[in-house]
Amino acid sequence: MTLTGPAVVQAAGAVCWRETADGIELLVVHRGDRADVSIPKGKVDQGETPPQTAVREIAEETGLVIALGAPLGTTEYTMPGGREKIVHYWSAEVSDAAISESTFVANKEVAAVQWLSVTAARAALSYDLDRDVLDRFSARVEAGTIRTFPIIVLRHARAVPPGSWDGPDATRPLLHRGIEQSHNVAPAIAAWAPQKLISSTAVRCLATIEPVAVITGLTVKRSVGISQDAYEDGTARVRKTVRKRLAAGIAVVLCSHGPVIPEIIDETAALTNTPLDAPLRRAGMLSTSEFTVMHVSSDHPDAPLVAIETHGPAFL
Repeated sequence: MTLTGPAVVQAAGAVCWRETADGIELLVVHRGDRADVSIPKGKVDQGETPPQTAVREIAEETGLVIALGAPLGTTEYTMPGGREKIVHYWSAEVSDAAISESTFVANKEVAAVQWLSVTAARAALSYDLDRDVLDRFSARVEAGTIRTFPIIVLRHARAVPPGSWDGPDATRPLLHRGIEQSHNVAPAIAAWAPQKLISSTAVRCLATIEPVAVITGLTVKRSVGISQDAYEDGTARVRKTVRKRLAAGIAVVLCSHGPVIPEIIDETAALTNTPLDAPLRRAGMLSTSEFTVMHVSSDHPDAPLVAIETHGPAFL
């Protein structure tokens, strides 16, 4: 069951993990104001998306700057006041550098943070729902798919309609609404800390990905091979692009068009031996400014995708 509507409280968090000589350890927070032990998480603020919230809340509660990994699903329950709450979770590997640069200071909300083995963390957590999320994480560990990299496929934001534009199709600019969408969705995409940005050469795609470039400090690589013009004249190089991204093994954003995106999804599925199931078919039908994150196993990039998720701009 997925909960929606104004009465639903949305929240997000992450299972933060690190690999040590003794095995995998997880970060738990001791909340002083509630006298419990929990997975770090918090409420989605107005104008935020859950991925953006997860990164912000981890920083606020633990002092750690993280990049999201693959999703771990949700928990859903009724709060004491009767409102429904849904919490979105991801895994997040924490680097030694991030730990050394942590800005955590004990405070009224979070009295302490603690790294524990998976077994010890499960015993320490105060709530069964948190243990359920931890069990999903443990299943990934046992399957050898806990370390992943994302291929993020972004459809350009709302642009001036073709019938209202006299110039070449590739020069159509974003509408004001499209500019708002591109700025709103950028922090969500940045939650996965992309290391490469690739865009169709069309103006509307370049304008859509530009806010991501500003946040990340990355330069956008222009690729005619994933443009609509190339798709329509039969010169698109989608398979080559996807194959190269799988071989690179780093977080990447591909900004393209409605007709091209199903090809990107299909090629990724074929090269990773992933069945074209409902989530992948949904990923090929993105609305303007929506994006799909396909999580590829870092150790086995030719194995089926670990997870697929689709997001869009927050409701403002």
